[in-house]
Amino acid sequence: MNSQPAIRPIRKADYAAWLPLWDGYNAFYGRQGPTTLAAEITQATWSRFFDAYEPVHALVAEHEGKLIGLAHYLFHRSTTQIEPSCYLQDLFTDENARGTGVGRALIEAVYRAAADAGCQRVYWHTHETNTTARQLYDKMAQNSGFIVYRKAL
Repeated sequence: MNSQPAIRPIRKADYAAWLPLWDGYNAFYGRQGPTTLAAEITQATWSRFFDAYEPVHALVAEHEGKLIGLAHYLFHRSTTQIEPSCYLQDLFTDENARGTGVGRALIEAVYRAAADAGCQRVYWHTHETNTTARQLYDKMAQNSGFIVYRKAL
């Protein structure tokens, strides 16, 4: 990639270009075939980006008119601090754009958005096998040492 991508908020007109990135992100985490997210979830996620009452936001990386990355993040309250926290929920770059700084640029843009919103903390998690992304994450943030537990209800 000869030039840096533009990082910007997602637009309603981006849906057709965003969807393959979203599908790629979900496939990476095993949500494909019989475990594909329901279309209603994708539609609700998309709608939340444009609802002023929702704390969910999206940024995209655009290069030469093509979307090559996405970052979805949300703001929430905490019981351990007054300021809101920012959770970087989804980060994905097109396979051809990996290793070119797109992921770093998206994370830095989330950091700026969080700071502008008065957040004192940005955090995220990834699967332990995501070694490529973890190389970047280890440079950009501290590992808190917490283990994530969950139970589907």
